[in-house]
Amino acid sequence: MLKYPALILAGLVAVPAQADAELTLMHGMEIGDQLSQPEDIANWLVSEKFDGVRAYWNGQQLLTRSGYPIHTPPGFTAGWPDQHLEGELWIGYGQFSRLSGLVQRYDTQPEDWHDVRFMVFDLPQWPDTFAGRQQRLQQLLISHPVPLNLKLVPQYSGLDEAALQARLQQVLAKGGEGLMLHRASALYQVQRTADIRKLKPFQDADAKVLTHLPGKGKYTGMLGSVQVELEDGTRLKIGSGFSDAERADPPSIGSTITFRYNGLTRHGKPRFARFLRIRPD
Repeated sequence: MLKYPALILAGLVAVPAQADAELTLMHGMEIGDQLSQPEDIANWLVSEKFDGVRAYWNGQQLLTRSGYPIHTPPGFTAGWPDQHLEGELWIGYGQFSRLSGLVQRYDTQPEDWHDVRFMVFDLPQWPDTFAGRQQRLQQLLISHPVPLNLKLVPQYSGLDEAALQARLQQVLAKGGEGLMLHRASALYQVQRTADIRKLKPFQDADAKVLTHLPGKGKYTGMLGSVQVELEDGTRLKIGSGFSDAERADPPSIGSTITFRYNGLTRHGKPRFARFLRIRPD
């Protein structure tokens, strides 16, 4: 069973119980074997899921989703509002590795971040529903001049099933990952919740690396697979998806990786799990 931290309620909105060094954010769930697509899709707001780095702006500092400072060059956040914002740092389709490298560096220059945008999708401390928070974001980021590197993620409402699938295919055709579905009436919750659902042709999950298992044959002397543990305690081995360079220098024990899979087996384990990347925290 998943264990969630305690919530502190302020008005209508749940806010993190810990300081920024231990951020607790609202996380969605994958649509798949254990969670269906909403039947009342017209009551949900739909947006593109950007393959970027999750980030949190606390009004003064840009942080990773784990609460660690992101060392942006001088001037990158100039002119940003003092309200807390949540979103994805993003460069473009197929650019995750480049972006991840920037986020993990301390010595970047302004030109390195020229193409980076902060794609904002939530206003976590505003005491209202998701639809209400979007209206407030419209006032903050569209009605007033803001820097070009701060973008509000478009939200689509009133879709039916045909329009939802058409939107999904448009995003996939551009090289995108899929869609994010937010229940319009949902308050901000510092936990994983079915009020946010990810619609993709595949599923992703994060896991902690426990051990390295040696390779055989052409991978002798290199990584064969990793044993990992999911948030709910499920353990499995992942041996595919690694490049030769990643097998020679595998994800460190204790690090968190993201892997891709296609549904669950009858035993409840991810099917066809393959390594995707190391999660930048």
